[in-house]
Amino acid sequence: METEAGTNGGKAPSPVRGGLVAYLQVDGAMKAAEFYRKAFGAETESFHPIDDEGRTMHVHLYVNGSSLMLGDAYPEHGYPLEKPQAFTIFLPLSSADIDAWWKRAVDAGLEVVVDLQVMFWGDRYGQLRDPFGVAWAMNAPVK
Repeated sequence: METEAGTNGGKAPSPVRGGLVAYLQVDGAMKAAEFYRKAFGAETESFHPIDDEGRTMHVHLYVNGSSLMLGDAYPEHGYPLEKPQAFTIFLPLSSADIDAWWKRAVDAGLEVVVDLQVMFWGDRYGQLRDPFGVAWAMNAPVK
Protein backbone atom coordinates (compact mmCIF):
# COMPACT_ATOMS: atom_id res chain seq x y z
CA MET A 1 0.00 0.00 0.00
CA GLU A 2 1.06 3.60 -0.48
CA THR A 3 3.28 5.13 2.17
CA GLU A 4 5.32 8.30 2.44
CA ALA A 5 8.15 6.49 0.68
CA GLY A 6 5.74 5.85 -2.20
CA THR A 7 6.16 2.09 -2.44
CA ASN A 8 6.18 -0.24 0.51
CA GLY A 9 7.67 1.76 3.38
CA GLY A 10 11.26 0.73 2.72
CA LYS A 11 10.72 -2.93 3.61
CA ALA A 12 12.19 -5.63 1.42
CA PRO A 13 9.86 -6.55 -1.43
CA SER A 14 7.67 -9.57 -0.84
CA PRO A 15 8.42 -12.58 -2.97
CA VAL A 16 7.07 -13.02 -6.44
CA ARG A 17 4.52 -15.84 -6.35
CA GLY A 18 4.11 -18.28 -9.20
CA GLY A 19 6.38 -20.00 -11.67
CA LEU A 20 5.32 -17.72 -14.51
CA VAL A 21 4.13 -14.18 -13.90
CA ALA A 22 2.17 -11.97 -16.30
CA TYR A 23 3.43 -8.39 -16.62
CA LEU A 24 0.72 -6.26 -18.19
CA GLN A 25 1.22 -2.86 -19.77
CA VAL A 26 -1.97 -0.86 -19.35
CA ASP A 27 -3.19 2.70 -19.66
CA GLY A 28 -3.40 3.60 -15.96
CA ALA A 29 -1.56 0.98 -13.89
CA MET A 30 -2.76 2.37 -10.55
CA LYS A 31 -6.35 2.53 -11.87
CA ALA A 32 -5.99 -1.06 -13.07
CA ALA A 33 -4.65 -2.14 -9.65
CA GLU A 34 -7.70 -0.61 -7.97
CA PHE A 35 -10.01 -2.20 -10.53
CA TYR A 36 -8.39 -5.61 -10.01
CA ARG A 37 -8.83 -5.18 -6.25
CA LYS A 38 -12.59 -4.80 -6.78
CA ALA A 39 -12.89 -7.43 -9.52
CA PHE A 40 -10.50 -10.12 -8.30
CA GLY A 41 -9.66 -9.30 -4.67
CA ALA A 42 -6.13 -8.23 -5.67
CA GLU A 43 -3.78 -7.02 -2.96
CA THR A 44 -1.22 -4.34 -3.80
CA GLU A 45 2.17 -5.55 -2.61
CA SER A 46 4.18 -2.57 -3.84
CA PHE A 47 4.54 0.01 -6.59
CA HIS A 48 7.05 2.51 -7.86
CA PRO A 49 6.30 6.17 -7.24
CA ILE A 50 3.81 7.82 -9.55
CA ASP A 51 5.26 10.41 -11.92
CA ASP A 52 3.93 13.89 -12.74
CA GLU A 53 1.74 12.39 -15.49
CA GLY A 54 0.09 9.90 -13.12
CA ARG A 55 2.05 6.92 -14.46
CA THR A 56 4.02 4.26 -12.68
CA MET A 57 6.51 1.85 -14.16
CA HIS A 58 5.70 -1.00 -11.77
CA VAL A 59 2.87 -2.32 -9.61
CA HIS A 60 3.11 -5.73 -7.91
CA LEU A 61 -0.24 -7.34 -7.06
CA TYR A 62 -1.22 -10.64 -5.51
CA VAL A 63 -4.26 -12.27 -7.16
CA ASN A 64 -5.53 -15.74 -6.29
CA GLY A 65 -2.21 -16.73 -4.68
CA SER A 66 -0.05 -15.50 -7.58
CA SER A 67 1.79 -12.33 -8.53
CA LEU A 68 0.60 -10.05 -11.29
CA MET A 69 2.74 -7.14 -12.44
CA LEU A 70 1.46 -3.96 -14.08
CA GLY A 71 3.08 -0.93 -15.65
CA ASP A 72 2.06 2.12 -17.62
CA ALA A 73 3.20 2.81 -21.17
CA TYR A 74 6.21 5.08 -21.59
CA PRO A 75 6.31 5.84 -25.33
CA GLU A 76 9.10 8.37 -24.84
CA HIS A 77 11.30 5.49 -23.65
CA GLY A 78 10.30 3.05 -26.40
CA TYR A 79 7.34 1.43 -24.63
CA PRO A 80 4.20 2.65 -26.43
CA LEU A 81 0.78 1.43 -25.37
CA GLU A 82 -0.37 -1.54 -27.44
CA LYS A 83 -3.80 -3.12 -27.45
CA PRO A 84 -3.77 -6.39 -25.48
CA GLN A 85 -4.22 -9.33 -27.83
CA ALA A 86 -3.42 -13.00 -28.33
CA PHE A 87 -3.36 -13.90 -24.63
CA THR A 88 -5.76 -14.60 -21.77
CA ILE A 89 -5.08 -14.40 -18.04
CA PHE A 90 -6.31 -17.74 -16.66
CA LEU A 91 -7.77 -18.08 -13.15
CA PRO A 92 -8.06 -21.72 -12.04
CA LEU A 93 -10.64 -21.86 -9.26
CA SER A 94 -12.43 -24.44 -7.16
CA SER A 95 -15.99 -25.46 -7.97
CA ALA A 96 -17.00 -23.90 -4.64
CA ASP A 97 -15.48 -20.49 -5.52
CA ILE A 98 -16.06 -19.90 -9.22
CA ASP A 99 -19.59 -18.44 -8.98
CA ALA A 100 -18.53 -15.85 -6.38
CA TRP A 101 -15.40 -14.90 -8.39
CA TRP A 102 -17.47 -14.61 -11.58
CA LYS A 103 -20.14 -12.45 -9.92
CA ARG A 104 -17.58 -10.14 -8.31
CA ALA A 105 -15.79 -9.66 -11.65
CA VAL A 106 -18.98 -8.98 -13.58
CA ASP A 107 -20.29 -6.65 -10.86
CA ALA A 108 -16.98 -4.73 -11.00
CA GLY A 109 -17.49 -4.11 -14.71
CA LEU A 110 -15.86 -6.88 -16.71
CA GLU A 111 -17.61 -7.64 -19.98
CA VAL A 112 -18.77 -11.23 -20.48
CA VAL A 113 -17.19 -12.68 -23.64
CA VAL A 114 -18.05 -16.36 -23.07
CA ASP A 115 -20.76 -17.18 -20.52
CA LEU A 116 -19.74 -19.32 -17.57
CA GLN A 117 -20.82 -22.82 -18.57
CA VAL A 118 -19.84 -26.49 -18.60
CA MET A 119 -17.54 -26.93 -21.58
CA PHE A 120 -16.84 -29.95 -23.77
CA TRP A 121 -13.74 -30.82 -21.69
CA GLY A 122 -15.97 -31.15 -18.59
CA ASP A 123 -15.05 -28.05 -16.56
CA ARG A 124 -16.99 -24.85 -15.96
CA TYR A 125 -15.34 -22.08 -17.96
CA GLY A 126 -16.10 -18.51 -18.89
CA GLN A 127 -14.22 -15.58 -20.36
CA LEU A 128 -14.36 -11.86 -19.58
CA ARG A 129 -12.68 -8.66 -20.81
CA ASP A 130 -11.68 -5.86 -18.46
CA PRO A 131 -11.85 -2.12 -19.22
CA PHE A 132 -8.11 -2.16 -20.05
CA GLY A 133 -8.69 -4.67 -22.87
CA VAL A 134 -7.26 -7.71 -21.04
CA ALA A 135 -9.01 -11.06 -21.48
CA TRP A 136 -9.56 -13.14 -18.32
CA ALA A 137 -10.78 -16.73 -18.12
CA MET A 138 -12.12 -18.63 -15.11
CA ASN A 139 -12.14 -22.39 -14.95
CA ALA A 140 -13.22 -24.88 -12.29
CA PRO A 141 -13.91 -28.58 -12.21
CA VAL A 142 -17.57 -29.54 -12.18
CA LYS A 143 -18.69 -30.52 -8.69
